[in-house]
Amino acid sequence: MPKPPLLAERGGCWFRVPGCGGPDGELHVGVEADFRPALEAHPAFVVDVDATAEAVAAGGHPVRRADPAEIPGRRRFFTVDGVGNRLEFLAR
Repeated sequence: MPKPPLLAERGGCWFRVPGCGGPDGELHVGVEADFRPALEAHPAFVVDVDATAEAVAAGGHPVRRADPAEIPGRRRFFTVDGVGNRLEFLAR
């Protein structure tokens, strides 16, 4: 989604995240000069876990299923983005 002009000068990008039974969300992403990938802290997205895992794997990214005992009743997986940041995707 387009950033307001004054913020667009700083770089980065914004994404609209469709809501599940509610309003859409937004994800704002930027890059810091002394960048280090976030290996522990991470965003988590509620999605159709099977379809998303299939799309992530088809895109050549790793899919690491979470231990179901960690959050009983919540199916989820982790991957990394193109620069190594951790991302989590979980079922409602």
